[in-house]
Amino acid sequence: MSSPLNDIWEAASATPYHPTIAKSAQFTAGFTLLIFAFILTGIFGLNRSIVNLPLLGIPASLAFGFGAVYMICAVGVYV
Repeated sequence: MSSPLNDIWEAASATPYHPTIAKSAQFTAGFTLLIFAFILTGIFGLNRSIVNLPLLGIPASLAFGFGAVYMICAVGVYV
């Protein structure tokens, strides 16, 4: 008797996972995103306003978040 979980496991083995950014490019992507985030954060810190929040603040926080995760993965720290 076959269980549904075994069927899913067998179907998944035919299509392996391929990351969007290769392991060899994660350091470059993470470093670039972190530099971009620090630049945007600095500009946002110099002239804070409600208009600059969606233009600078949100992209800076997203770049910092994704950049930090890519850098953590690139240097081999797995969370």
